[in-house]
Amino acid sequence: MDAKITKPAVVTRWPKQGLSDHVRAAPQPVGPRPSREQAEEAVRTLLSYAGDDPQREGLHETPKRVVDAYEEMFQGYRECPLDVLDKTFGEIGGYNDFVLVKGINFNSHCEHHIMPFFGKAHVAYKPVERVVGLSKLARLVDVYAKRLQTQEHMTSQIATALEEILKPHGVAVMLEAEHLCMSIRGVQKPGSLTVTTHFSGLFENNPQEQVRFMTMVRGGQV
Repeated sequence: MDAKITKPAVVTRWPKQGLSDHVRAAPQPVGPRPSREQAEEAVRTLLSYAGDDPQREGLHETPKRVVDAYEEMFQGYRECPLDVLDKTFGEIGGYNDFVLVKGINFNSHCEHHIMPFFGKAHVAYKPVERVVGLSKLARLVDVYAKRLQTQEHMTSQIATALEEILKPHGVAVMLEAEHLCMSIRGVQKPGSLTVTTHFSGLFENNPQEQVRFMTMVRGGQV
């Protein structure tokens, strides 16, 4: 008797038609990108504006370090959500419930003050026959987090990318974050958390599914 041949899982790549601009491609700059020298000079200007001497020993290398940090903190401007979610897998054994990855740590920057906000993302979707690698959900969060953001916009962008690329039965996204522009300046209320949510498909008009999502995120406590 011939040995049974197991076919490998079929990997599908999603087409680019019908996708929002922020989903199909990395953002395009509105003008020529400044040179590294120009960026470092801008940092020196800000150091002088703060009242310090950018040429003193402790600050001499700061412009270079700041520009290096910007390359890392804002790498999301060079990444495409479609590339993150473009491979799916069909061997799910008839799985018919939502997939939740909770407690995804992220760091972003407020577009109003360029100050950090950070916290956790909880992302769920109910697949239609095919699933995406779990780590890709965390990568998708980082693509949008590593740009100048508002938490509300970031929540919507993550959900929209999942909806448009995976075309699932439904999506639920929840972000919880502390904003340093609120903690160390302005009203100065450290420890305050901002919570944003986005529900679509089976989650949007089904309070029971929303409650189940929240219960799983909270570990049994809504």
